[in-house]
Amino acid sequence: ALLSSAETLPHPWPKGQPKAIKTMHTVWVRLNAVVFFGLTVLLGLSIAAAISKWGHASRHKPVVEKLKLNKLRSLKSHGGVDRALLSFDLHVDLTPAFHWNIKQLFVYVIATYETDKNPKNEIVLWDKIVEAVDPPEAKIIREDNIFVKYALVDQGDELRGKDVELQLVWDHMPLTGMLYIGEQDKSTCKSFTLPIDYR
Repeated sequence: ALLSSAETLPHPWPKGQPKAIKTMHTVWVRLNAVVFFGLTVLLGLSIAAAISKWGHASRHKPVVEKLKLNKLRSLKSHGGVDRALLSFDLHVDLTPAFHWNIKQLFVYVIATYETDKNPKNEIVLWDKIVEAVDPPEAKIIREDNIFVKYALVDQGDELRGKDVELQLVWDHMPLTGMLYIGEQDKSTCKSFTLPIDYR
């Protein structure tokens, strides 16, 4: 039945207790929510960006046209260890290795050889940083007779007569995601043999 004008609804809260006053969130609470929401979105986008390029390194590699010895400058004993100085020819197109999530490539040439003391020796002879913002022509290297930045130095005196393999290696440095390394196919690497005597 309808309530008459004389009747009243039950009191919504116990007598003697003030009605609760609803207050808006403070500025700091709202700012905290916005910041953490933004960070969550940023994290999600970063993960998606990293996942989107999985497998790119195996499908899109620099095209190494030539990497071989040009001239052996010297092979000497220096401070009790063998040291060789040389120059090489390098023709490579780095363009295929770049995509929107790559900031730069760290490119380097390594020399690999075996000795009785160490089954595998890897020495960096030369390196270069190529950035995504560089002009297209900077991503194509065609240079002959490049002198090494770092000498080929053995831990002992076992360089003479050794077979040395030259290989191009590159580090992908993305804007977001994990670093990963690519290398020239071993089947295309060139080798040379150091002389038996110092020169």
